[in-house]
Amino acid sequence: MTQQFLRAICAVVAALPVMAATSTPAVTFYRQIAPIIYKNCAPCHRPGEAGPFSLLTYEDVKRRASQIAAVTKRRYMPPWLPEPGYGDFVEERRLSDAQIQLIQEWVKLGTPAGPIADAPPAPQFASEWQLGTPDLVLHVTQPYQLSAGGPEVFWNFIIPVPIKSARWVKAIEIRPSNARVIHHASVIVDRSRSARHREKAPGSGFAGMDLTVAETTFDPDSSFLAWKPGSVPAAEPDGMAWRADPGMDLVFNVHLRLSGKAESVSPSIGLYFTDTPRTKFAMLMELEHDGAIDIPPGERDYIVSDDFRTPLDLTVLAVYPHAHYLGKLMEGYATLPDGTRKWLVRIPEWDLNWQGVFHCKEPVYLPRGTVISMRYHYDNSADNVRNPNKPPRRVRGGSQANDEMANLWLQVLPVENGDQRAVLRDVLMRRLFEKYPDDFTANFNLGDLLLSQGKAEAAIPYFERAWKAEPRSALAATELGTAMASASRMPEAINCSSGRSSSIRSSPMRATTWPAPKLQAASGSPPRVTSDRCLRSGPTTPRPSSIWARCCSRGEMNSRVQAAPSRRWCATVKHSPIALMTPNCTPILG
Repeated sequence: MTQQFLRAICAVVAALPVMAATSTPAVTFYRQIAPIIYKNCAPCHRPGEAGPFSLLTYEDVKRRASQIAAVTKRRYMPPWLPEPGYGDFVEERRLSDAQIQLIQEWVKLGTPAGPIADAPPAPQFASEWQLGTPDLVLHVTQPYQLSAGGPEVFWNFIIPVPIKSARWVKAIEIRPSNARVIHHASVIVDRSRSARHREKAPGSGFAGMDLTVAETTFDPDSSFLAWKPGSVPAAEPDGMAWRADPGMDLVFNVHLRLSGKAESVSPSIGLYFTDTPRTKFAMLMELEHDGAIDIPPGERDYIVSDDFRTPLDLTVLAVYPHAHYLGKLMEGYATLPDGTRKWLVRIPEWDLNWQGVFHCKEPVYLPRGTVISMRYHYDNSADNVRNPNKPPRRVRGGSQANDEMANLWLQVLPVENGDQRAVLRDVLMRRLFEKYPDDFTANFNLGDLLLSQGKAEAAIPYFERAWKAEPRSALAATELGTAMASASRMPEAINCSSGRSSSIRSSPMRATTWPAPKLQAASGSPPRVTSDRCLRSGPTTPRPSSIWARCCSRGEMNSRVQAAPSRRWCATVKHSPIALMTPNCTPILG
């Protein structure tokens, strides 16, 4: 009996090496690693997307295992800039410490596959449109041919929107066609089709990263319409659809990167409509201080700041920080009236390659009187591996890639019902003037604000300073004359339009005068002559002005008669006491 027991024990011991050899390792691809890869890596690392190689199979991942372990350990991949604990975002693609450790252990074990029965479902990606078939698909008229070499390219495609009546857009989906060469892209709404004037031929597009479009109404951008590698399209929240008008264009503003060979770029945009009109009036607002940027070579911690005190109770829905290659630490936060700080975003290691819009998981409430702050730190030393200048050189603010920028865009929604965007616009205009008292845009827009409030006399000095800043501006001359006419200073207005203004002497524009229009005002309301065109820029990568203005376009001058603060009547008038003859503003005789 004892001998039989001993023989059984010996048999078990002898079998132990065999059992150990056939047991499943602690970490295998199919059980622990595949779920991490499929969720966080495969969206970009698959055929047709921006990733330089595919990571859809065990063989794909095993081939790159050492590289994956290295880049995830130092958190270079998957790319995610915001620091945890300083804002919670929908797009978060950040590995936990435990996930990173699993990858390290898997590589040390020799990258075992494990039982295929443990494999999770393979990732499924829509071969066509991720949101389903769009209601309308827009195509570029002419593809852009990207050369194999040369500098980086910023290009604008003009895409007409062929609709016969106004529609509400609940979502857009961008199909880049060649994701490997697109760094990022933005869509700008151009209702007046003003960007077309920059094309050499219809449909040819035009170069440039700083884009401004003219609008006929005050309707600021309410949503970030953008694309970057790995981005997932989503519908706007209920009540926040944006309006598409007949005859409008979309401008597809894209940053292209070279691949080493000639490439063709032909993006398309899908629009998804809804019958539910907008009931919530969100707005994109910007903190910036590009004009303060002047970074000496060798400076390791150059700080650029901006602050904005909100006049309303707001909720922040999304943030979009932006700088160029010298950006290092980027912070956006809000100081509440009681002194409490709420973080909006903090990026300790900025990388322009992975910039993007970050949507808050939950709206961030900011009561009236909250100070929203931007604090950006820049490193212009030789130790900054992203510094494009070897050796470092002086860098100033500007829209070119070798300049620097300091922008923090916010999508905000006023808490109070109704359209409160004009209140925000007015405070933003005054803040711009505080930062840049001699700047054309700051003076022009503050003058325009006063003019729109019926304070023509108070607007005149601002338009004069704007024209002094840019003497060739037909826009400034037109509005200066408009303000003088509205202030019953018609002789000066006519002299202004004729280039004979005593306060502003230099203007190369030819001008003419026309009989004063016959305006019929509502009872008890004095008529006022004004133009009714607006300049608008959206949050493309470069710094847009983000402020509203008026301008004369295609010779149309409008009379606006205000009978009460809540009601306005506008009628197109073909005669104007001031009509400047310039290429973009030609008087039309009735």
